[in-house]
Amino acid sequence: MLTLDFPGSRQLIDAIDAAVAENSTRAVTDSLRNSLCKLIRGKEVKLPECVFETAEGRYARRELYRSEDHGYCVVAMTWGPGQGTPIHDHCGMWCVEGVWSGALEVVQYERLADEDGHYRFQPVGSIQAGPGSAGSLIPPHEYHTIRNPSDDAVAVSLHIYSGPMTHCAVFQPLGQDHYQRSDRQLGLDPVH
Repeated sequence: MLTLDFPGSRQLIDAIDAAVAENSTRAVTDSLRNSLCKLIRGKEVKLPECVFETAEGRYARRELYRSEDHGYCVVAMTWGPGQGTPIHDHCGMWCVEGVWSGALEVVQYERLADEDGHYRFQPVGSIQAGPGSAGSLIPPHEYHTIRNPSDDAVAVSLHIYSGPMTHCAVFQPLGQDHYQRSDRQLGLDPVH
């Protein structure tokens, strides 16, 4: 179900549909990453203007498409200067994330052994991603943060999830690499 029609939306959906027909999660995400990079760089897909509008005090999430046949969702996220996430997971879903405009810093984490009911993480990689780049997260390697490192520019990213991303676990620092887990409900901003 297309939330809002935009130029190139059919091309985007057809590319995702072709990718999700692959026979393994790794093949699906590899195909999606490659297709997303080409589509962003090709500039034939024009996201709706509303995805370039920031939300006050937080990043914005706008669902552009939900496949009734395959179950995946396409969500555009808008990151104001300095906005980002705490360490979080994707509740066991795979995801492919592509930077549409601006730049994002993505840090991946490895979950270490839990201690005294607290979670422990170790950063295992950090990338500065610019327009036309894409990465994937496949459980159990799904723990990460995303942040717009700019002081003045807005960043927009496109996220393709294997299903509706309505909640996730977030991990708040307690000190000395220990984190407290909580569940966060994820809302959607209006698409217009």
